[in-house]
Amino acid sequence: MAVEKGVKPTVNHQTPAEQDKERMLPPTPLRLFWTFLAIGAFTFGGGYAMIPLIKKSIVERPRWMEDEEFVDAIAIAQSSPGPIAVNIATLTGYKLSGLGGALFSVVGATLPSFIIILVVASIFLGVQHNSYVRAAMAGMRPAVIALMAQAVLDVGKTAVKSRFSIVLGLLALVALTVFNVHPVLVIVAAAAAGVAASRLGLAQVPNGAEQKEQNKETR
Repeated sequence: MAVEKGVKPTVNHQTPAEQDKERMLPPTPLRLFWTFLAIGAFTFGGGYAMIPLIKKSIVERPRWMEDEEFVDAIAIAQSSPGPIAVNIATLTGYKLSGLGGALFSVVGATLPSFIIILVVASIFLGVQHNSYVRAAMAGMRPAVIALMAQAVLDVGKTAVKSRFSIVLGLLALVALTVFNVHPVLVIVAAAAAGVAASRLGLAQVPNGAEQKEQNKETR
């Protein structure tokens, strides 16, 4: 593969043993705090734009959670009151490190926004009509949409694995976009449909042990 002149290829100098050791680091409350602090500091566009960063920092790199567990956390966070970013931080932090993990995760996720909003609010009101500021905001909006689209694709690869899930997803999309059904009602109805389909044998849901074996095979 050709390399452009003047551009040095990035090389990972860690040995496989060092990489495995890094992945095996336990998710302590302090590590969760720094993880969510970095996510909160570099995420623009709200909670949904934060989902792909949380997935990479919690699921992909350290493997603290499985893909299916993360999708379940998103579903619960969406159906619970409050901002989805705070809900996900609470759920993942509690699952990984108990009450301390939940507290540190929430503080880490919200602290950057709190500080930045205080600074921006004191400045933005005076420059919100500035042409450069308006141009910058207009340029950020498509990037935020792209982050949300990436979150949909990443979660969809894990959640949609059968014809039943495809049909259920399409019905949920129609309910949300055409009939303006409340998202909580859609999630509750989808959960009920999943239970009914499992009881009737229309959809197979692996248990915890089977799911872990499938995750090991796909790594």
